[in-house]
Amino acid sequence: MLLTTLQACAAFQTESVKPWQKGVLTEEAMQLDADPIESYVDDHIYFSKEASTGGRGIGGGGCGCN
Repeated sequence: MLLTTLQACAAFQTESVKPWQKGVLTEEAMQLDADPIESYVDDHIYFSKEASTGGRGIGGGGCGCN
């Protein structure tokens, strides 16, 4: 079982991002939040309906260190 797992992990290869590819990754269409105004409006609608806010960010592990 361990050998199979190690072989499966070895099959995955990571490919580094070339410097000229980084420009594509920074384009506005590639951002997770492409339209901040629309995001704000969605948050406001959610807050108005659910009476809660937040939860869109990446949280920590609960240790309170971030």
